[in-house]
Amino acid sequence: MAVSFLSTVPNLLPIVPVQASITSASRYPTLAATVRCRKIEADADNEDMLKRRSILKCFGATVGLELVRSSGTFVEMAEAADLIQRRQRSDFQSSIKDTLYKAIKENPDVIPSLLTLALNDIMTYDKASKTGGPNGSIRFSSEISRPENKGLVAALNLVEEAKKEIDSYSKGGPISYSDLIQYAAQSAIKNTFLAAAIRKCGGNVEKGSLLYTAYGSNGQWGLFDRTFGRADTQEPDPEGRVPQWDKASVQEMKDKFSAVGFGPRQLAVMSAFLGRDQTATESLLATDPEVLPWVQKYQRSRETVSETDYEVDLITTLTKLSSLGQQINYEAYTYPIKKVDFSKLKL
Repeated sequence: MAVSFLSTVPNLLPIVPVQASITSASRYPTLAATVRCRKIEADADNEDMLKRRSILKCFGATVGLELVRSSGTFVEMAEAADLIQRRQRSDFQSSIKDTLYKAIKENPDVIPSLLTLALNDIMTYDKASKTGGPNGSIRFSSEISRPENKGLVAALNLVEEAKKEIDSYSKGGPISYSDLIQYAAQSAIKNTFLAAAIRKCGGNVEKGSLLYTAYGSNGQWGLFDRTFGRADTQEPDPEGRVPQWDKASVQEMKDKFSAVGFGPRQLAVMSAFLGRDQTATESLLATDPEVLPWVQKYQRSRETVSETDYEVDLITTLTKLSSLGQQINYEAYTYPIKKVDFSKLKL
C-alpha cells in the first residue's frame, strides 16, 4: 500500500525558497516556500509503521511554516501590548511609592519595624518544601501576634492604611499585601539612605538630597521593581520558622540565613532589618569571626560619600530574599484600554 501526503512529510526534504520580498510597509520579510514530500511505503503486513507521530510531524511542519510566514503582525501586536502593560505597571509603582513615601515621612519612627516586618514575612520560607516566603501571611492576626513579630503591629497598620489608599486609585485591582510589605521596606530603606546623605551634609536637606541623587543607589532598584506581582496566601505560615532576632545568637541567625540559601555576608548587610538598633545588632554580629569582616566592610562603606558597597549589596540581597518561593505574575495590575469609537468623534 502506498500513502502520500501533499505538502506534508514525516521526513522533510530541504525547503526550497521561491521568493523573499521586503516591502517598506513591513518590518518582516514574507517567505514563500515549497515543501517536498516523500511517499511512505507500507505493506499490508506492516501497516503499523505509519505511526501517529509521523502524521503529527507532517501537520506540525505545515502549520509551523505558516506561522513563520505570518508572524510579523503578531510580534508587532505583542510588543505593543507588552509596552502598554509595562507602562501601566510603572505608573502604578510610582503612585505606590509616592503613597508610601508620604506615610513614612509622617511616621519615621516606624521605619525599623517596617524592615523587620518585611524580613519576617520572607523568613517563613522553607527551602525543602518551597512553602512560605514573602506571601503576605504576616497580615493574619495569628501570625503577627507571634513572639518574633512583637512590636510590628504599628508597621502593619501603616501598610494597611496605605493599602486602602492605593486600592482606591488602582485601575488593575487591589495590590497584594505581599507586594506592598516589600515595597514598604524599599521605601523605608531608601529613607535611611537619604537620611545618611543629609547627615553627611551637616543636616542640610537640599544638599543631602542632591548628594543622594548624584551618588546614591537609586539606579540599582531595577530588578527589585520588576519583581512585582506576588500572590497573597490565604492562611498563616507554619510557626517556628522565624527566630526572635533580639534574642537569637549569631549562630542561630547564621543558621536561618543558611537555611534559605544565604550566608554571613548577607546576614551582615541586612543588620538594619534585625532590630531597632542597628549599631547594637552589628556589635553582636561582629563577635562571630565569619560575620566580622562583612560588618567591618559595610561600616567602612557607610562612612564614604556614596556608600556604594553597602547600598548595592543590601539592595541585591533584599531583591533576592523578597522573591523566595514566589511565582511572579508580570501582568499583575494591568488593565484593558478602552477602545475609541472614531465614528462618534466630531471633526
